[in-house]
Amino acid sequence: MFVIHKKHIIFVSLLLAVLLCGCVLLTALSTSAVSTNGMTIVLDAGHGGIDGGVTGVNSKVKESEINLSIVRLLETQLAGAGFKVVLTRKSEGGLYAPTDKNKKKSDMKKRKEIIEAAEPVAVVSVHQNKFPLSSRKGGQVFFRNDSAQGKALAASIQEEFNALSGGGLSALKGDYYILNCTDYPSVIAECGFLSNPEEDALLNTQEYQKKVAYALYKGIVAFIAHNVAG
Repeated sequence: MFVIHKKHIIFVSLLLAVLLCGCVLLTALSTSAVSTNGMTIVLDAGHGGIDGGVTGVNSKVKESEINLSIVRLLETQLAGAGFKVVLTRKSEGGLYAPTDKNKKKSDMKKRKEIIEAAEPVAVVSVHQNKFPLSSRKGGQVFFRNDSAQGKALAASIQEEFNALSGGGLSALKGDYYILNCTDYPSVIAECGFLSNPEEDALLNTQEYQKKVAYALYKGIVAFIAHNVAG
């Protein structure tokens, strides 16, 4: 016969309390089974410099600014968990020289060089989305068609994005330079739709940017735990 002792009740109560209110503790728990020794993650803040990306429908804030802000928050979370984090873009400027004739081409080539030098376990390029219908919302992730690990990384982050927004979007195949330029597991994470007035407002607050960064963090850690760490 199974007897419930008082100490069991206390333990269960404490566990429930942790599950309900422990965002910080959850971060620690999610990485406790993953050895981050020697693992490098590249974070790519999309656009920058003369290329601001899309702009908020109401805020008129450039995508490039939001991308960099989220990347910086995510960098802190990942570094705190023991990962080595490499950023392709660290300022509002683009990755090109003033004398470069084709600044976009030079910018993308430099990002490729940074990724290759880092030899990362994952590459996450952070962007913001736009769509003709202003009702479209939620984060969406893209991966290279022939990359099994890229697909797994995208699915892991997509699950966290859906949990954050309450949406049901799926990770999609994408044919983009940042996904194709190397064979490292790479995704483009469109964190929300700046064409949606509600998300435009949210994405311009640090509070929501922190939530987006944490969703990305959890997706990355889950991918590594199931596909890289052994």
